[in-house]
Amino acid sequence: MIRILLFLVVVFGLGLGFAWLADRPGEMVVTFNGYQYQVSLMVAAVAVVAVVAAVMILWWLVKSVWNSPYTISRYFRVRRRDRGYQALSTGMIAAGAGDGALARKKTREAAKLISADQEPLIHLLEAQASLLEGDHKAAREKFESMLDDPEMRLLGLRGLYLEAERLGDRNAARHYAGRAAAAAPQLAWAAESTLEDLTGQGDWDGALKLVEGQKSTKQIERDAASRRRAVLLTAKAQALMESDPNAARAAAVEANRLRPDFAPAAVAAAKALFRQNDVRKGSKVLETAWQTEPHPEIAELYTHARPGDAVLDRLNRARKLQSMKKNHAESSMAVARAAFDAQDFATARAEAEAAIRIDRRESAYLLLADIEEAETGDQGKVRQLLAKAVRAPRDPAWVADGVVSERWEPVSPVTGKLDAFEWRAPVERLGQLIDSHDEVEAVPAISAPRDSADVIDHVLPDGVTAGKEGEPLDHQVAPPVADGPGDAATAEPADAPARLPDDPGVDPDDEGEKSSRRFRLF
Repeated sequence: MIRILLFLVVVFGLGLGFAWLADRPGEMVVTFNGYQYQVSLMVAAVAVVAVVAAVMILWWLVKSVWNSPYTISRYFRVRRRDRGYQALSTGMIAAGAGDGALARKKTREAAKLISADQEPLIHLLEAQASLLEGDHKAAREKFESMLDDPEMRLLGLRGLYLEAERLGDRNAARHYAGRAAAAAPQLAWAAESTLEDLTGQGDWDGALKLVEGQKSTKQIERDAASRRRAVLLTAKAQALMESDPNAARAAAVEANRLRPDFAPAAVAAAKALFRQNDVRKGSKVLETAWQTEPHPEIAELYTHARPGDAVLDRLNRARKLQSMKKNHAESSMAVARAAFDAQDFATARAEAEAAIRIDRRESAYLLLADIEEAETGDQGKVRQLLAKAVRAPRDPAWVADGVVSERWEPVSPVTGKLDAFEWRAPVERLGQLIDSHDEVEAVPAISAPRDSADVIDHVLPDGVTAGKEGEPLDHQVAPPVADGPGDAATAEPADAPARLPDDPGVDPDDEGEKSSRRFRLF
């Protein structure tokens, strides 16, 4: 558009010039070689313009003839390059579609038409074709050759990383990811793999630096970076708790500052503070975390903050926690455990039953069984409570990738992922459906979880042995023999359900339950 405007301006200027000469008559005389030439100004101007145009056209012709070999060669070179890029494009599409034969064909065609030194994508297409053909050795060799080219180095590292992942060689994969992360910190895949490697080795300082680099390059959001830093600082505090208490305290306090609702950070900070006899500040940290989200580890550490306290002092501290978070199952369970330790069975029973009403769970029934055994020694009632504990939902625990851990860990033991553990109820237990459409109800099988097996073995009387999980007890009580008319009237019928010794029978609260029950996974 600009060129057109310039051309119009030039033409308009020439027109104005010729019009101006036409309005002003005059003559031009030229003497050359004894001859005198006389012409008008208009003719002279036209002659000058014609001569200039002729010179320009002649120069263009001479230049075109002189450059014709280069022009012809450039035409064929451009045409060859266009065909090569077309083959490269088709090959890349074929590789993405999984057509190994076409990808290999277009690779050869592109390599003939385009120099691989000029277009690095030919190396990538060749490697992809080898992978589609199943020739992983050739693909790895091609990726290794890319490491010598600065432009292709990251691509080669990525290919070698994926091949190492395919072979299950985690060490090699993390090595390539580390090299890529060192060269280009903005690569998310390299940074994540390197982070897993550092956390797996326990290099918390290196992992913290990497997370800070991810935050500066905006690979992760600020909230995600703060969460990761809190997890890493908590892990660092746990690792330094014995060797360097001051560093452990600094790391734990910072982690608690970043995530006040993170129970492991609060527990680590409180432990570090308690070790330095700062009970007031450590208790404050636990109270803040408890108000955000109650956790049994917080309650346990808070009630035992001062080792020399009496059991009644610990009970008072548990009640203080309960006052901060009322109508919560963890609050009631904390008071119930402290009351049980203080031999205040009435309070312990009331709080455990309150926890069941708020959130029915296994540990509450187990605690009630302990209370019943300690207070009354009624073995039948104890067994009834243990049976309820078996059917009750399991307590929340630290779960990651199907693994249930008694304590929090910074990384998953299965995948090595950072911050994988979650505080939730484990996967439901494998159970069985009990169909009892008959009038007579069979004695339910008693299966004990791992944490209640010892309790069952302790409370069962002699002659009664607990079978495997899901199997009935290996003991049956024969119905009484009728010695006379009075005994016959009170004797249990032969088809009556077998009853364990001292079994109090069905709990009144359970009379409304259906006879058909399903043991679920808790």
